[in-house]
Amino acid sequence: MGRVSSDLARLFSADGPFARALPQYRERPGQVAMAEAVAETIAQNGVLVAEAGTGTGKTFAYLVPALLSGGRVIIATGTKTLQDQLFARDLPRVRDALQVPLNTALLKGRANYVCHYHLARARAEGRFTSREAIRHLDRVSAFAEHSTTGDRAECTAVPENSTVWPMVTSTRENCLGTDCPHQKECFVFKARREALAADVIVVNHHLLFADLALKDDGLGELLPTCNAIIVDEAHRVPEVATQFFGERVSAAQLLDLCRDAEVVQRRAAPEAAPLAEAIHAAGLATRQVRLALPAVPPRLAQEAVLGQTEAAEALAALIAAVSSLADQLEAQAERDPLLPGLALRAHNLAGALSDWQDRGRDDLVRWCDVSASGWTLGAAPLSVAPRMREQTEGQARAWVFTSATLSAGGDFSHFQRQLGLENARTESWPSPFNYPNAGWIYVPETLPPPNSPAHTEAVIEHAVELTAISGGRAFLLFTSLRAMRQCAEALPPRLAARGLDFPVLVQNEQPKHELLRRFRVSGRAILIGSQSFWEGVDVAGDALSLVLIDKLPFAPPDDPVLEARLRALEAEGGSPFTDWQLPSTAVLLKQGAGRLIRSETDRGVLAICDDRIITKGYGRVLRKSLPPMPWTRRIEDVAAFFAERSRTASAL
Repeated sequence: MGRVSSDLARLFSADGPFARALPQYRERPGQVAMAEAVAETIAQNGVLVAEAGTGTGKTFAYLVPALLSGGRVIIATGTKTLQDQLFARDLPRVRDALQVPLNTALLKGRANYVCHYHLARARAEGRFTSREAIRHLDRVSAFAEHSTTGDRAECTAVPENSTVWPMVTSTRENCLGTDCPHQKECFVFKARREALAADVIVVNHHLLFADLALKDDGLGELLPTCNAIIVDEAHRVPEVATQFFGERVSAAQLLDLCRDAEVVQRRAAPEAAPLAEAIHAAGLATRQVRLALPAVPPRLAQEAVLGQTEAAEALAALIAAVSSLADQLEAQAERDPLLPGLALRAHNLAGALSDWQDRGRDDLVRWCDVSASGWTLGAAPLSVAPRMREQTEGQARAWVFTSATLSAGGDFSHFQRQLGLENARTESWPSPFNYPNAGWIYVPETLPPPNSPAHTEAVIEHAVELTAISGGRAFLLFTSLRAMRQCAEALPPRLAARGLDFPVLVQNEQPKHELLRRFRVSGRAILIGSQSFWEGVDVAGDALSLVLIDKLPFAPPDDPVLEARLRALEAEGGSPFTDWQLPSTAVLLKQGAGRLIRSETDRGVLAICDDRIITKGYGRVLRKSLPPMPWTRRIEDVAAFFAERSRTASAL
């Protein structure tokens, strides 16, 4: 690898192609070292777990060896937003700087592409009555007529949450495939054809794992074969893999089926009374299950559901109703091209409901999520490690898992254990930022214990003090939605009482991208959030100078999936707390803390309102996972820091 190493060092050097092409580029030793590790892994068809701190430049570090490898590479990101950014910005920059003539493709799940067939049906049937929905439908039609991709992300004239989108896109269940009269112009088929011809394909985690799950089940594939798979934001992979290697069936799926079946029945078989009755019965039975389930807790173990006579009987009645609907749809299948697909959906849902009742599978954890208006029955593998191990060790291709947060205090064993990567190479490159001079990590001394009912109230009062000192410019991150809502209600009047008029933005009150836009533009706002803002959020500069975290983010112990996994770990001789809960918390804490310092010039204060990180023995692991900033328990140090910043800004 000597020549490869020297070639990479030359490319990333101060007089290399990136330095010439990008005005803000600078040489980073960690970036070169990571690129070398990725190149070696691809050449050896190995497996690499690579942690790269903020500012390392990990995107270029894996793109350069990927583009120079000579094989086909699939790159998977955690979100569609970052997928678009990688494809539209980072990948062209690297390709142009290297001057390599490679074909690239962007591929998303089918629900991201306008479907000509369903769009035509929606227009012909006049499904929408509101002026807004009709206006959105017209805009989608105009977009589909001129777009080359059909990617709904490019149709900015229609909001992401418009009720029109589900009616003008397809799913695996309602796609007509080769029987579709619009197959030649189908945007999904076009995207997949381009992917088959590409050297580098950019996907998201969901599509990657949907593909792996389909291959595991012998149902074909969504993605072409490749020589290497690079998974960015890999800290999300255990959760995504659990979702796709498991099974789910929800009230929403069943009600969508009933709605779609009713539309087709009224158009194609209006006189088919047994079918109409079966549709009505299935919808009613779906709602009856919700009425039979308790309102709390929001997640119930399988035993808690089947152990209640009313819930068990409602579930049995639902299975019978959906099975009857499947039979009626099948009986009318020749009346409309959509009816065979609807019948298959009904059969599959009835089978999934029936399978969920099985108590004899020790390798699966089954539970029920309950919301105000619906429910979801879920089944998750006790461990995804065996199936992931088959993927990473069973084929001659390389795997690279990378993120800024994969280890707990430098230890990768928890991430490796979750994904069966015990034999993988692990590497870590710290952030090049000057953290010791970037600010403070502040842990208040006077707050009640985090399990005290008074804790959230005290955190809110402390948030008022801190934001008054910082001049707003703060993220207030909470570990529960309840605490977040309590702060959202209490904070504005308390700020007003002190004459502070900082804009207060709250998660879910507007789309995430709009909240972040308003936060950046204001320059003095306070954003109150929960899980959605702990990761994947990048606000560089003075607009964000304070990040407050209310508690150490330990997972709730009553989650049936976590509970079953901890029991299994203990049965194998492991420690549920040391081997699972603590490293999981360390990674989550590191993600939340990572919102603060996003560039070399950023400075600020990280406030952790939970003194267990100082007083408990396990706090050492958590402290070691955080950026190497100085610690304080004195609010006077925080005040002095912001006062000095203010003086420096005034002098400029």
